[in-house]
Amino acid sequence: MVRKLTKLVLIVVMFFMVSGPAMAGSSASVDVMSNYVWRGQNLVNDGIVIQPAVGIEKDNIAIGFWTNYSTDSGENTETDFTLSYSGSVDRLSYELGYIHYGLINSADTQEIYLSLSYDTILSPYITLYYDFDEGDGAFAVVGAGHSMDVRGYTVNCGALVGINFDDEVMGYDEDGDTFTGLYYGEVNLSVDIPWGEITITPKIAYSFALGDGEDAIKAINQNTYMATSSGTDTDVLYGGVGFNVEF
Repeated sequence: MVRKLTKLVLIVVMFFMVSGPAMAGSSASVDVMSNYVWRGQNLVNDGIVIQPAVGIEKDNIAIGFWTNYSTDSGENTETDFTLSYSGSVDRLSYELGYIHYGLINSADTQEIYLSLSYDTILSPYITLYYDFDEGDGAFAVVGAGHSMDVRGYTVNCGALVGINFDDEVMGYDEDGDTFTGLYYGEVNLSVDIPWGEITITPKIAYSFALGDGEDAIKAINQNTYMATSSGTDTDVLYGGVGFNVEF
């Protein structure tokens, strides 16, 4: 499945290259990061990772492809497909979506999600994911952030907390059971730098385990296919730079 989805990503990228600005509501991006960190899990901690993504949006409906390439192993370790619908009511914005996770060394899984955000100070949001496949559970992310203009650059800072609801994909507590409770927290900082039609975004983040998430994350980091001695850590400082263009 990963190879099939990767081929679809390449097809979409080529389509963007020949369509150019005519594809309104579309975007292409690539992040070059020190680690691949997902919900507190340090999934690739050896070598740089490259994470390209493409998206198309029309009439509030968006489709997207995202993939993670490990420079150390020379493999595409994951390719995800996303389908979503977004809208707003007054100052409340919402998004309903579906995610297919195509994994090279684990079973693929699927989630549906609902995200709500409110246009007020610190822009609070909550996203609830339900894994109806391998995870058979749910996961919530609650966060807030702020953006400010500094001499023509946009500085973004944010913080979030992840909460697990018996999602098996998120691992197990010290007794080997699924659990409900705090999982991880993260603080992040980035700067959007316009350069012609491209936006360059240096970024840095610090992720740390919370509650029973410490045992779960430690076990996952130890068992990841790229695990090293540093993979046992539950806290990680990581960063990189992103490049984004909209059509």
